[in-house]
Amino acid sequence: MGITKIRNILAVSLTALLLVGCASDETVDETDMGPDSGSMTTGEENMAPAEETIVQPKKPMIDSSTNRITIFDLGDAETLTGVFYFDFDQAIVKRSGHVELDKHASALMSERTLRVRLEGHADERGTREYNLALGERRANAIRAYLVAQGVSRSQIEVISYGEEKPEVMGTGESNWARNRRVEFSYR
Repeated sequence: MGITKIRNILAVSLTALLLVGCASDETVDETDMGPDSGSMTTGEENMAPAEETIVQPKKPMIDSSTNRITIFDLGDAETLTGVFYFDFDQAIVKRSGHVELDKHASALMSERTLRVRLEGHADERGTREYNLALGERRANAIRAYLVAQGVSRSQIEVISYGEEKPEVMGTGESNWARNRRVEFSYR
């Protein structure tokens, strides 16, 4: 069972408990509750009785202009960046990216018709062939993480651009670091 489903079940359960806890069998004669009765009024007596509502999670939405995905969790919307960076000459998924990767995995598992292309990139150092292979290893590392979380391999496509599509131009570690990445492209 996915984290999102568990959260939804907990939210519904907590809502039901709160509604049951707030219910009262006491009846109050409002004619006895005048301004001189010594009781404090809170304005609750004018409120309609609470109705039990079940919040259905919304399906993830894809922005066709950016190929980014927006997920909905208990009414909150979050657009995921879908860019994961790597250390020099490495294809190891950084722990700092796990939280967002888990959100991508949840979105893909909740909507099995979603497809994502993982685009691997490298900086300009190294040969063209080496950088293509490195970009592919990076994208495959992200795919392996998603599959380990329960995403179907059939939802994921891997492609490598190597050094051919840099995020930023120029030399130096700060530029190279931004070019060592995997980008999510939803379809």
